[in-house]
Amino acid sequence: MIDLALTLPLADGTLEVEATLPHATAVMGASGAGKTSLLEAMAGLRRRTRGRVVVDGEALLDDARRVRLPPQRRRVGYVPQDARLFPHLSVRGNVLFGARAPDARVRAMLDVLELTRLLDRRPATLSGGERQRVALARALATDPRLLLLDEPLAGLDVALRDRVLPYLLRLRSEWNVPTLYVTHQLGEAVVLAESVLVLDRGRVARQVSPLALLGEDRSLADASDDLENLLPGRVRAHDETGGVTRVTLDRGGEMTVPLEVARAPGARITLVVRADDVLVSTAAPQGLSARNVFAARVVTKARAGADVTLRCVLDGGTAMLVRLTPSAMQALGIENDSRVWLAVKSHSIRTT
Repeated sequence: MIDLALTLPLADGTLEVEATLPHATAVMGASGAGKTSLLEAMAGLRRRTRGRVVVDGEALLDDARRVRLPPQRRRVGYVPQDARLFPHLSVRGNVLFGARAPDARVRAMLDVLELTRLLDRRPATLSGGERQRVALARALATDPRLLLLDEPLAGLDVALRDRVLPYLLRLRSEWNVPTLYVTHQLGEAVVLAESVLVLDRGRVARQVSPLALLGEDRSLADASDDLENLLPGRVRAHDETGGVTRVTLDRGGEMTVPLEVARAPGARITLVVRADDVLVSTAAPQGLSARNVFAARVVTKARAGADVTLRCVLDGGTAMLVRLTPSAMQALGIENDSRVWLAVKSHSIRTT
């Protein structure tokens, strides 16, 4: 749990944030709302910050008790937008700079982020996605009690974003480090966060679940334009004759994707399905070319921009977001708790 009650003078106003946050929290808001300033204040990089920052009972800042740890003693892993790797150091040198985690933990983290083969490379020779993974590794190697990520996927193209986001999912599940994640994309918040802290001109506008923001606030309308489902799982088997690979999803169920023979059975894989690419039927469909058809239940529905977003739970337990037009909703008569069938073409699924 993260307990905040801090104040920071800014050039054009004041940042005032008081909130109690769960371990995985997204921070959203318009440009200039104070998102980066909040992260820098928590990391101890803004000397004029006053108030309280407590992480799992450990005070990093508490003026009432005269506690004010300098940045190097806060054990905060901070990944800024531009990664800020040391250009004269190799990947190994960057990761080990300031490392405090046990060697075995660092090696495991390098494996998760798939950086072992890059250890002798310099930052200038890396792709944008690789640099972001190195920045994450460097932050995690400090054995942080708190991880602060400032739009780590901003500026990456779709392919690189697809490569980095699954690593963030694995870090959340395997390391369980309290994390604040600044993003402009609601889809990323839905995947990565339990809660969203929305800032507006230096103040807390609201703190809600990511799904509660769907269609709630016109100022965040652009954030929900490209909702995607990230479905982690493992390769179950290849059907070379049929040209498909079968994947067992971590949260239950199985999906079929175009043949991925480079991934051995048992290998980790993440499937990316756009909410717009899911077809909905109120009766069990027959004669479809789509290889993935699932019975599901509608849990919630919300108007988001011109469309309606459904959150459905498959019978196997996996949750999925689906986007429909209001006219399709009306024609199908879909309500909360409706029984539906979802269909996804194998070729509309991206793999990472």
